[in-house]
Amino acid sequence: MSLLNITESPFPYFLVLNIILAITIIFLERKDPSSTWAWILVLFFLPLAGFILYLLLGRPIRKKHLFRWEGQKDIGIDKLISYQIEALESNVLEFNTDDVEKYKNLIHMNLKTGDSVLTQDNQIRIFDEGSKKFETLIEDILNAKDHIHIQYYIFKLDNLGGRIYTALKKKAKQGVKVRVLYDEMGSRSLKKRNFKELLELGGEVEVFFPSILPLFNPRLNFRNHRKIVIIDGRIGYIGGFNVGDEYLGLNKKFGYWRDTHIRIEGSSVHPLQTRFLLDWNQASDNNIDYSDRYFPAIPKKGDVAMQIVSSGPDTDWPTIKNGYLKLLMSAKRYIYIQTPYFIPDYSFLNAIEIAALSGIDVRIMIPNKPDHMFVYWATYSYVGQLLKAGAKVYIYEKGFIHAKTIVIDDEASTVGTANIDVRSFSLNFEVNAFIYDETISHELAEIFEKDMFDCTELTLENYENRSNVIKFKESISRLLSPIL
Repeated sequence: MSLLNITESPFPYFLVLNIILAITIIFLERKDPSSTWAWILVLFFLPLAGFILYLLLGRPIRKKHLFRWEGQKDIGIDKLISYQIEALESNVLEFNTDDVEKYKNLIHMNLKTGDSVLTQDNQIRIFDEGSKKFETLIEDILNAKDHIHIQYYIFKLDNLGGRIYTALKKKAKQGVKVRVLYDEMGSRSLKKRNFKELLELGGEVEVFFPSILPLFNPRLNFRNHRKIVIIDGRIGYIGGFNVGDEYLGLNKKFGYWRDTHIRIEGSSVHPLQTRFLLDWNQASDNNIDYSDRYFPAIPKKGDVAMQIVSSGPDTDWPTIKNGYLKLLMSAKRYIYIQTPYFIPDYSFLNAIEIAALSGIDVRIMIPNKPDHMFVYWATYSYVGQLLKAGAKVYIYEKGFIHAKTIVIDDEASTVGTANIDVRSFSLNFEVNAFIYDETISHELAEIFEKDMFDCTELTLENYENRSNVIKFKESISRLLSPIL
């Protein structure tokens, strides 16, 4: 009787499937070793559930033809990239200032691996809290003349989202072309039918990686985490804010919401527009073709040099992570980092350790209020390790800090959507602005130093005296960190 039960049990079949899957992960997919071991542990301890989890969260994405837009050739982006690379290698590329030239190696890498054009005629306005950012955004929407392109990871039709939606409908009624793109996982409570009025007015709405079947999405783990807006091809927004009342500090759980976003006027709006068109054409059957209306001539607005850098599971190189690393390796005096999640791979962790051990003033700011518990304790574990190398860690107490910024030496900085974690480095579709400007970098550094007054410093003594319960939470979370 017992032998019959064993024979009829489905468990051996799941065990065989797990073994085949483990072999596939090890020999065919060539994942990062830490991620490989994490998935093998999941498969070992959770044979059936682990198999299902891997199907939903662990499978690699097909890169071929994911993002296609032939219009890039029409506007000569490929020729401009080739020219800038050749000019850099021949030392004939002209720079606005000596400060920009200091980072020509980083600029070259971003061009080579990310097709990230260098522009040097930009004006940037920094927002470090939600009300000013969204008031300005709504004002820019209401002043739009031709088109409005909006892309957010999270878009909620609550009070804030409703105000933006009302402004979009008003402009659509006036004949302005409105397009909205959102990520299904990030905006899981949102449906295209919620935009019925906008659609009836001629607006367009698309979902990035929608579910094939209800409650089943094999691309669930690959999220478009980008947050960008382009208005009339002349104004661009990029940064950490999504759309929802919590980003105005109206969520009781998180309280005050500290984030960083920038508004751009200048030629860097064009590569930001290109990024939107690539994402839109992936999600929509109504492809956007090249048109001068989306890439108008832009008069010089300022002298800020910058690059728009994208990364994701579709790219051959982890471009944003590599840009972060190059910034860290370029620092001579200080490194300021703000991130809600700090779960670095070993290359990033070692770069920070080496900088701190070299006497560079390394400061990392993370939130005290977790929005993902495992991520929070994994973050705590990694920053604790850096204290031994001499880095300073600040725990933001005023509310929740969601900014994704790095500043070095009052000379270079980056603002965007990529956190310092494995998800942002390899799974999410992200976009960052890399800025080579003393004034903007100094302003971002001053914001960091102002935020320090709302922080508690985590000392090595305090960290080493943490309870055994916290140590246990850290150990489990760190073990799972490669797949969080």
